[in-house]
Amino acid sequence: MTGSAERPLLFLDVDGPLIPFGAAQRYPTFGADTDPLGADANPLLARINPEHGRRLSALPCDLVWATAWMTDANASVAPRLGLPELSVVIWPEQTDQDDRDERDGLHWKTRTLVGWAAGRSFVWVDDEVTDIDRAWVSGHHRGHALLHGVDPERGLTDADFVTLDEWLRRTHGTPRPRPLG
Repeated sequence: MTGSAERPLLFLDVDGPLIPFGAAQRYPTFGADTDPLGADANPLLARINPEHGRRLSALPCDLVWATAWMTDANASVAPRLGLPELSVVIWPEQTDQDDRDERDGLHWKTRTLVGWAAGRSFVWVDDEVTDIDRAWVSGHHRGHALLHGVDPERGLTDADFVTLDEWLRRTHGTPRPRPLG
């Protein structure tokens, strides 16, 4: 399948959206004895809200890690969210074009994500998305795209999940699930 017949992608960053920088909240999902990474795990991982995994899984899309954590996101982040192993965007080596893009305000991930999507509709959830990225994607991507900026101090919020769910369902005609009972 190609184009709009496929489920949209959701490219997900870790630092900012899932690990908020200003979070005082700690989630005791794993103790030192039960942490899959052991007692030396990154202490910032305790900022991950485990409930986000259920909410992300409920969205009508295919989740993809789009983070500098790359494959480490499957080993370190996914277990805390109860997510299966996800596809991972592998970033290319920096090029002169990347340097020019960054000087002009285009995020270093933007070109790669559009290439990875290959015309498939996508959402990009990141704390560094700008209007320059939105304009570039609009001019270079033939599918639907939502570049959703998240406040890095707060991470993903209820309002973010509502926005993502509504856009995905509106754009791809996916009905809301009916409540049981």
